Amino acid sequence: MTSRRISLFILACAAALTLSSTNINAQVNDVLDIVAASRDKMAGCEGPYRFDATSLTPAPKGYTPFYISHYGRHGSRYAWNSETYSLIKKVLDAAKDAGSLTQRGQKLYEDFNAFYLVPLINTGDLSDLGMEQHMEIAKIMCEEFPEVFKDGGEVLARSSTSQRAIVSMNAFTVGLQKYAPKLDIKMNSLHTNMLVINPGGAPREIAEYYAGSIRVPESVNDLRDRLTDYDAILGKLFTDRGFLEEIGGRRTFVYELFNLWAGYHNYSDGDWLEDIFTKDQLLKMWEIENYSVYVGHSRNRYRMIPLLKDIIDLADEAIENGETKGHFRFGHDTVVNAICPLLNINGCGFEPEKTEDVKYWFQNYDTPMGANIQFVLYRSKKNPEILFKLLRNGSEATLPQIQPVTGPYYKWSEFKEWASSMMKAHPRVERPAR
Repeated sequence: MTSRRISLFILACAAALTLSSTNINAQVNDVLDIVAASRDKMAGCEGPYRFDATSLTPAPKGYTPFYISHYGRHGSRYAWNSETYSLIKKVLDAAKDAGSLTQRGQKLYEDFNAFYLVPLINTGDLSDLGMEQHMEIAKIMCEEFPEVFKDGGEVLARSSTSQRAIVSMNAFTVGLQKYAPKLDIKMNSLHTNMLVINPGGAPREIAEYYAGSIRVPESVNDLRDRLTDYDAILGKLFTDRGFLEEIGGRRTFVYELFNLWAGYHNYSDGDWLEDIFTKDQLLKMWEIENYSVYVGHSRNRYRMIPLLKDIIDLADEAIENGETKGHFRFGHDTVVNAICPLLNINGCGFEPEKTEDVKYWFQNYDTPMGANIQFVLYRSKKNPEILFKLLRNGSEATLPQIQPVTGPYYKWSEFKEWASSMMKAHPRVERPAR
């Protein structure tokens, strides 16, 4: 990156930080008001995909799209962790045996016992809604960028080795083939893909590590205990809570219950959990979970360098051969929540110094089920410069470290220059000691 571009990036971040510092109360209200207005956003990464993207900015004169590089999270699923169901059942059963259930706790006990078995058996699996989301995302892509697919060409789709990612890839490619029938689509879900599709889950023999870390202002559990009113939440369900310490403790139960609340609309239309938490409790728990995702996922941003290299290298091949129309990757929120800060999409790569400031820069509701980023490349017959724009969940995104040509359109060459400079600053290193 040139010194001029580094200076522009630093100035942009400094200006945004000044805004945060001088107008802190407005920022808090803005973020929390946005979350409070949407149950799906309050659910964070557990919320279903929202088809709420705005209309797109027309391309510069003479430019047409010819290639799309994509990374998508799997669609809606059952809870990823069976503890969300088994621990809650264990606690409710113990409370029932101890005669410690309140009237609301008794209703939860009855509702949960009528509900939990199917989700438990399907832990981690893609739901019907998840398949529908990916078919719709493919449809929208074909409608927004018909020039890319109308004449056919080659497409490669790859997924992580998890069931939910594989089925998401299949659903997406079914939708793509339906609306672009001339495409030649190839798919695979090889373990050797994992270095690119899910770098943190790559087999040990091919795993790669890169220098660099991010600031972590506070432990997640400290924040949970500081902001969560355990007594108010548990008091609604139990008359006595001593038994909880033998079954994981109050923190574990409350946050598994929140995970259940956040995610069950991915596979159920019921509303039997909606009065468990108050709006104020939910806002605090959203902030905690948002911070937890930032700490747990964003800190791994430099592990995503193999994915960034893959995006660049395959796009360059497509630019040269003219036959490849798209590369589609299907994985997980851990990757989306790390690659977005690595690329500094919409400025989310900034590292706040204070725990309470994280929510201004990083919002987990931007990575719902089915979340995706798309590099859409454009070319002109009269200008050799390749342009691109970046979409996040179908909406145009910014890269503050690069000067746009116009609107959301950037020079591909300048993006590669920035990426090369960033990767040189974070070289590959030996596997860290455990």
